[in-house]
Amino acid sequence: MKPLFLGLGLLLMPVLGAAQPATDPLDTLIVEYEAYVSDVNPEKAARDEGKTARQWRDVSPDAIAAQTATAESLFARIDAAETARSVDKAILKRLLRSDLDDAQYDAARIPFTGDWGFQAEPMFAAMQARLDSQEDAEAWIARLNDVPRYFAENIENMRRGVATGWTASADPLGTMTDQIREQIVSDPAESDLYRPFASLPADMDAETAERLRAEGLEAASRAITAYRDTLHFIVTEYAPHVRSGAGIAGLPGGHDAYTAAVEHHTAGAGYSPVEIHQLGEREVARIRAEMEAIIDEIGFDGSFADFLAFLRSDPQFYARSDTELMARAAEIAARMDAMLPAYFGRLPKLPYDVEPVPDAIAPGYTTGRYVEGDPEEGRHGIYWVNTYALEQRPLYELPALTAHEAVPGHHLQIALSQEMSNQPKFRQDYYATAFGEGWGLYSEYLAGEAGMYQTPYERFGGLSMEMWRACRLVADTGLHWYGWTREQAEACFKDNSALAPLNIDIEVTRYMGWPGQAVAYKVGELKIRELRAAAKAALGDDFDIRAFHDAVLEEGAIPLDVLDTRIRAWIAGQQAEPPAAP
Repeated sequence: MKPLFLGLGLLLMPVLGAAQPATDPLDTLIVEYEAYVSDVNPEKAARDEGKTARQWRDVSPDAIAAQTATAESLFARIDAAETARSVDKAILKRLLRSDLDDAQYDAARIPFTGDWGFQAEPMFAAMQARLDSQEDAEAWIARLNDVPRYFAENIENMRRGVATGWTASADPLGTMTDQIREQIVSDPAESDLYRPFASLPADMDAETAERLRAEGLEAASRAITAYRDTLHFIVTEYAPHVRSGAGIAGLPGGHDAYTAAVEHHTAGAGYSPVEIHQLGEREVARIRAEMEAIIDEIGFDGSFADFLAFLRSDPQFYARSDTELMARAAEIAARMDAMLPAYFGRLPKLPYDVEPVPDAIAPGYTTGRYVEGDPEEGRHGIYWVNTYALEQRPLYELPALTAHEAVPGHHLQIALSQEMSNQPKFRQDYYATAFGEGWGLYSEYLAGEAGMYQTPYERFGGLSMEMWRACRLVADTGLHWYGWTREQAEACFKDNSALAPLNIDIEVTRYMGWPGQAVAYKVGELKIRELRAAAKAALGDDFDIRAFHDAVLEEGAIPLDVLDTRIRAWIAGQQAEPPAAP
């Protein structure tokens, strides 16, 4: 059941003269915040009402200005509110601060990151769309008809980027352009955007179904025209003005924008870009020593570089078919499921499925990702595995990838958050990058601790995945703070990890297009491990790993400074409890 805010007082009308508790000012402010989010995000608003969205966001300058004014007012009043709900207040402020930073630095000028952006939204929405009724179909038709407006607004924002010197790098633009080309087909009936019409109920009135399909074809054709117009704009107007640097360090105000991005993604960790760079260098050195110890254990005759070349080229480490890769991923996921009761007291009710990354986006997409489900709709979570270029998808990294994207990583953490029915909707939906991705990386560590890496090569693969995130600290700050070239950013990954060349190429392209996001993983994981070590030191033999994990996940995703305060209070509470009877 969804939380109820508006109108609740009518249902709980007090008895005349009865003493009433003081109203928390956050109650009203949360209602206003939810209304603000619904205004900004029509897809979320429709989903919360149990409907299918009929339009995309309004990203015109006038709409953004109006939304920013609302966000400024809300932020000021939430900041001043006297409330006992400190976690709610902290998260609301962070959510609004992110929106205000986007407005201050005019993030709309670069509305894509490489593997994501406005160009990918219709295709992703089409993959999730189920047209179970005439109303659903008409809503999807309306949304397809709104694609030209949405794309045109993004194009105007990109034009403003050209005029002000804020444009993307060539590499993220290339990935985004490839995704656009993928949607430009001559027959709308073959379009990904038209595919939802295959889900029309079989028992729908034939005349109605025929009309909906005909209108759907026309709408899909208009959307394809919008993709074609966008491609023309990119090739003729935008591409000649891409930024010369790989990162934003050289753009006007680039350092300030990057500092804000780092603070947002690390969610209160308190690091400056320089400190994150130094942290990355220390982590790279530590992990490299552990990797070399495994090479000695294996008895490999050759240098570290020789061993990496062996891992990247020997056929034994790669699946021979999509079916084999997916079967291995499913088998590993089943083993991960089996380990959970030993490490968690509370497990999510929502299942997850293991599926390949859709062909339309696979070539430029990361090696794996989690797509959250919806408990209210009964839609399972999805662990996506990329089957494109099998020779670039090493099996020795698959256990760590599965731990991160499925369980005990993203699916477990996000699905538990979605079950917090006693929390406001914004808390269930909140995703602090450093918490969520930090938990994902910590889950890789936990899987190794639980013996899920069955061979030295898989243990090396786990360390290689950890090295990937340590190198991100170095590469992301290098690109966006120190002005590194792409080649400089790639060097850490090539020299210190077993990541496949294609994966390195795709990932560095993502870092170029999404400043600050990549540093959150390692920062979050280190905070969780720090708090676990503190709990173990304080509680000794009374330390319960299941209770610790439940405490970390109890409030859903939260900023790292809030997590630190909560877990240290939990430790003190555990110390104060009397010992269990023998």
